[in-house]
Amino acid sequence: MEQKKLIKPPVEIRYREELEALKAADTGRVPENWKMSPKAVRTFILGSSKPVVYQDKEYKIEKKYFGNDALIERCIVTLAGNRGLMLVGEPGTAKTMLSELLSAAISGVSTNTIQGTAGTTEDMIKYSWNYALLLANGPSREALVPAPLYVGMEKGILTRFEEITRTPVEIQDSLISVLSDKVLNVPELGDEGFLFAKPGFNVIGTANTRDKGVNEMSSALKRRFNFETVMPVREVSMEKQIILNEVTKLAQESHIEMSADEDVAELLASTYHELREGISSYGHRIDKPAAVMSTAEAVSVYYQTMITGYYYGEERMSVDCLVQSLLGAVAKENRDDLEKVKGYFNTVIRDKSNKEGGLWKEYYEARKWLK
Repeated sequence: MEQKKLIKPPVEIRYREELEALKAADTGRVPENWKMSPKAVRTFILGSSKPVVYQDKEYKIEKKYFGNDALIERCIVTLAGNRGLMLVGEPGTAKTMLSELLSAAISGVSTNTIQGTAGTTEDMIKYSWNYALLLANGPSREALVPAPLYVGMEKGILTRFEEITRTPVEIQDSLISVLSDKVLNVPELGDEGFLFAKPGFNVIGTANTRDKGVNEMSSALKRRFNFETVMPVREVSMEKQIILNEVTKLAQESHIEMSADEDVAELLASTYHELREGISSYGHRIDKPAAVMSTAEAVSVYYQTMITGYYYGEERMSVDCLVQSLLGAVAKENRDDLEKVKGYFNTVIRDKSNKEGGLWKEYYEARKWLK
């Protein structure tokens, strides 16, 4: 499988050389069935200023998660223990990305995943059957079709459970006995139907705080997890860097030969930060939109603008297109939010246009798309 032929390569393929270099240079204590030590996992996610030498070549380990470094250490320690890890927070705070990075570094695979939805059933989590074999030969391991939880226990790898609170409560609770006893019973196989988890198995769940109350997790299930809250990015400079990093990767994967514009990234990062926080750098109070003003959405808006510039705009970022993409992102949840964005432009962006000019003036003039 070649990375250049994939629309979105999994983490273990995208960072294959980094992972191999780290494993080769790893001198730390490695938990049973892990691919590398907790120290190396931390370095893979948080980066290192010192390159790693592997096969006479130096590899720079880039920083992949921008946020609370101590959070990463706690996540790794949790996964080395017997309790599951639950990442909670606002949408777009990189919970999924973090779970992918952890899984790739610890288990060597990030794709053993359950996607939680209202339609998720227990057999999508544990196992189902090949009914042709089942009818022909009766219940057997050959007729069993393992789902991600079964695969994780059988191989001793991590199982990711995305959007767990979108899943019906009774389906969520099917995890309780597995997380407690680390054993899965397949009644159809009789005395041979007990699957005991191998070392290295654990569950990483993610849940959005905006889904709170949809299918609230039971207290019994919550007790099987250590909860870590992933907070939104609090610094404009850091948000700008995330936008540039992610868009650069997306452009490379799509073979878009166009450099990211740092000034536009800073302008967009400032907009998302101020609308999310409800206050501008000048001290203006802002009506916060109900829409999710996440860093992930900012990346999407920027990338949409870049694609438009690449195919239609002579490889330059158009501020008009940026504003149009921003409005589409905001209005998809509540069109009333457009009035709040209009108020933001008529106060904050107006003042920045007067004081700073340049790109901010062009940005303010693009408010015509708000009508």
